Amino acid sequence: MPDPDNTQPKKPDGLIRRLIKMSPDSVPKTVCVAVLLCLVASMVVSAAAVALRPIQDENRLLDKQAQVLRVAGLYEPGIDVAEAFQALEPKVLELATGEFTDQFDPYTFDDRQAANDITLSTPLEDDPASIRRQAKYVTVYLKRQAEGGGISQVILPVHGYGLWSTLYGFMAIEADGNTVSGLIFYEHAETPGLGAEVDNPRWRNQWPGKKLRDDEGELEITVAKTAPPAGEEYHVDALSGATLTSNGVDNLVRFWMGERGFEPFLERVKAGEV
Repeated sequence: MPDPDNTQPKKPDGLIRRLIKMSPDSVPKTVCVAVLLCLVASMVVSAAAVALRPIQDENRLLDKQAQVLRVAGLYEPGIDVAEAFQALEPKVLELATGEFTDQFDPYTFDDRQAANDITLSTPLEDDPASIRRQAKYVTVYLKRQAEGGGISQVILPVHGYGLWSTLYGFMAIEADGNTVSGLIFYEHAETPGLGAEVDNPRWRNQWPGKKLRDDEGELEITVAKTAPPAGEEYHVDALSGATLTSNGVDNLVRFWMGERGFEPFLERVKAGEV
């Protein structure tokens, strides 16, 4: 009598079993294994990126705060950046009026996102800094004198295109609204050894004490190989071998310190209205 089990049709092997049975050198097996490895690796990378994003965002914020502290002269190695940053007072500024606004939280407002928002920015036709769109609102930082005194410095965000990249930085201006305390760039992709010398402390040390405007109120600050007719107090030497980056810094500084930038606000600072 025949065995009933032998009369049953044999089930075909599934995809995974067929894959296992294939020769290790077969093209289909090689392709399938490679695809599976790529899928697993991409899932691991994606999961890590999502998990680490809050830490990355926090580190970017701390680095930005550290740069603000540096240009304000408040940074020292080893300090608690978040704690030291409490010495500064962030404010959201409306550029056109030079007045502060309460529409946004200064601790969370993102200037760069605002520049890409058509409701919060303006396209530029005359665009010497090559920024394309200018945010209507930006975050500035006030450094006050001890024990709740008046303003001793204002720290202003600036940016503009150099040779290869947009340079993002901060410029500190003293309470007279006209004397530069410092300039620092915290993000760019300029050529190492040439345009990237904007990070060189020797070049940055030229900025403190320079004046923005002359006695008649004309904007004279310049980055160039030779001093302007107004004199050395308005002149910062251009970077050697990096003419286009130097021109970019000159253009962005003059743009942001001009009437379409922070001039209305600096006039208020000068008048003691802040």
